[in-house]
Amino acid sequence: MTIEAICEQAFAPALEAVESGRIPGAALGVVTADGQSAVRFAGMAAIVPEREELRRDHWFDLASLSKVIATTTMILTLADQGRIDLDRPLTDAIPDLRQYDVAGAAERRLTFRDCLMHHTFLPAVEPIYTYGDDPERLRAFVLQREWRHGPPVYSDINFILLGIAIERITGAPLSAWPLGEGLGFGPPPGPAVATEKCSWRGRVMKGEVHDENAFALGGAPGHAGLFGTIDGVLGFARAMLDGSMLSPTMLAETRGANDGHRTCGWERAFAGWHGGDACSADTVGHTGFTGTGLWIDFERGLAWALLTNRVHPTRHADSGILTLRPAVGERLVTAWDAQETL
Repeated sequence: MTIEAICEQAFAPALEAVESGRIPGAALGVVTADGQSAVRFAGMAAIVPEREELRRDHWFDLASLSKVIATTTMILTLADQGRIDLDRPLTDAIPDLRQYDVAGAAERRLTFRDCLMHHTFLPAVEPIYTYGDDPERLRAFVLQREWRHGPPVYSDINFILLGIAIERITGAPLSAWPLGEGLGFGPPPGPAVATEKCSWRGRVMKGEVHDENAFALGGAPGHAGLFGTIDGVLGFARAMLDGSMLSPTMLAETRGANDGHRTCGWERAFAGWHGGDACSADTVGHTGFTGTGLWIDFERGLAWALLTNRVHPTRHADSGILTLRPAVGERLVTAWDAQETL
């Protein structure tokens, strides 16, 4: 079975979701460590205010894939260069973090690794955009706020802090970092896939970041804001597979796991996860709120990205994305294993 046929077979659940109206559009891309690739797409890039057919060159709002494709890669690269130590506190890069409580603030003891692995007391999310519309003032708010404490959870705040650290270390915004063709912080240079009709901004988001906090923070913080084409995401995935994206030491940081199934930035395969149970134990992945996802199976030398606009025109609908993602992954890996045994 060719890589094209495998992609076609795995795309079937996404095609059914498009044809049934659960999601407007979807693109599935598959790539191997030796460079074989295939892409399938169907449906609409937008249905309101005007209908627009999805094309291969459309740019998707990648949402929280920003955390792994951009922020995690940047932090690990800086660590590899010796510019940070993952086990040192964020204050090495952000000395003014909670600067009015230097002795007592728990935020000042958080390390880069703590934030990468979501092993902090910080909340999952906070409506930062409701506190003002000046990006620099909002960054100061994030740094000086006494955050409420709770059990470790997947937290956008962790990656907003990492994004600020990168800006401080490099002296440049995250958007200045070279990410490769088909990837970049918005607005994208080509046709964009629509996301939600935002009640706060009063319009359909298209070529503008969907995440409200990312928008308020200037469009390129650490937790969201990255846009990409299906081929751009596949290019990143192949570079992870063939070892050209990170050094062996830093790549190992993405593939290691703790007892919470998280690595540095990524989630590692476990029973019932979004990548499907057919994945090898040496698989990492991540999803994005807008309906995106990327999975990399290092044992098989196989990666796939499923990009959808499941929040268009509203997030308040049952798109079936939680069952769609593992269904695609199961079919893809099963088809791959079948052709490997021929």
